[in-house]
Amino acid sequence: MACRLADSMFLFSGPHQKPIRIQRVAAHYSPATSFLKWDGLLQKGSKRQHFLNLKRRSKFVQAVAIPILPSPLDTAEYREQLAENYGFKQIGEPLPDNVTLKDVIDTLPKEVFEIDDAKSWRSVLISATSYALGLYLISKAPWYLLPLAWAWTGTAVTGFFVIGHDCAHKSFSRNKLVEDIVGTLAFLPLIYPYEPWRFKHDRHHAKTNMLFEDTAWHPVWKEEFDSSPPLRKAIIFGYGPFRPWMSIAHWLIWHFDLKKFRPNEVKRVKISLACVFAFIFVGWPLIIYKMGIIGWVKFWLMPWLGYHFWMSTFTMVHHTAPHIPFKSSDEWNAAQAQLNGTVHCDYPRWIEILCHDINVHIPHHISSRIPSYNLRAAHKTIQENWGKYLNEASWNWRLMKTIMTLCHVYDKEQNYVAFDQLAPEDSQPIGFLKKVMPDYA
Repeated sequence: MACRLADSMFLFSGPHQKPIRIQRVAAHYSPATSFLKWDGLLQKGSKRQHFLNLKRRSKFVQAVAIPILPSPLDTAEYREQLAENYGFKQIGEPLPDNVTLKDVIDTLPKEVFEIDDAKSWRSVLISATSYALGLYLISKAPWYLLPLAWAWTGTAVTGFFVIGHDCAHKSFSRNKLVEDIVGTLAFLPLIYPYEPWRFKHDRHHAKTNMLFEDTAWHPVWKEEFDSSPPLRKAIIFGYGPFRPWMSIAHWLIWHFDLKKFRPNEVKRVKISLACVFAFIFVGWPLIIYKMGIIGWVKFWLMPWLGYHFWMSTFTMVHHTAPHIPFKSSDEWNAAQAQLNGTVHCDYPRWIEILCHDINVHIPHHISSRIPSYNLRAAHKTIQENWGKYLNEASWNWRLMKTIMTLCHVYDKEQNYVAFDQLAPEDSQPIGFLKKVMPDYA
């Protein structure tokens, strides 16, 4: 789910990882430099208060680039410190080069790959029921409770996306025609064209965290950042305050341009686009005819924005952290990218239920053939066999603040350089986020 900035000034791909070995990252990050790089990182007790007092007195905290003798990333103490600073529960140790993706897949029980039609259709029932409940709540809620109704409905409609996501990976039904029909229908309320998304998403799985080839969440290139002042400002806003909604730009840029698809894909892409435009030109007028423009905003637009919040947030959390690199194709290792470069993040249980466990994401990247209702069982097995290599978190503000204020421009040595290090005069939006976003994990 990402897009290249070169395609548009309003790009969606989130800035993310950089291509270096995790071991090399260690040569550039230490707990000490981490504190300098982000004004808001927390420490405990009096040390934390002392640090915050120093920050208030001086702007010199930005002297991030001063090299400090690093601790290696493969030491437990160093990883624990980074986890604390970045908002993780655990940062995994580097996966050995000789481990292959097949080695990891072979440790999974065969049952996790089995499709259960009853469980698949139960997920449809959960999403349809929760979405209908959300629309009912919107219709009955007083104005001051509408944000809560929109949050529920936007999360519920995200479940439709996850159902379509399983269909695209051929893990929803044994009947492939059923999968294509259900996937197309599930995406319609989101006005997301199913086939274009499927083609791009398959490449994301095949090239996860590959520097040029991954179709989701590329880092910002220095050349793009420096290319023009207007583009730079757009990038800073897009990768800063607007980042939780940048999937909207990705949706626009990647899925409606026939030139972005192979000749053998174009026919199916056209069918999906026809379905989406039919929904827009028939569904929207019906909504407006029955409920007016305000009704369209209340019942469709606001839940749709809620869906894109989760679409963007889930995606950037899955593959973005200062220590997770993007790698060039000649350095890339599938097992390292899928096991070591994907993040498991726990969300409140109601979100997990409505979104069908899509954030149990590491097993999904080990094998996309695992149905969503088997992801937890697969993750348990992966923890038992490969647990020390996993990146794990519970959703928290410090995690989001790390991503939105640190993970910006690609740098071969450091993975990321923050906008306010490269262009402090243009980075007021990042400074604003550092001030207003909470630090607690």
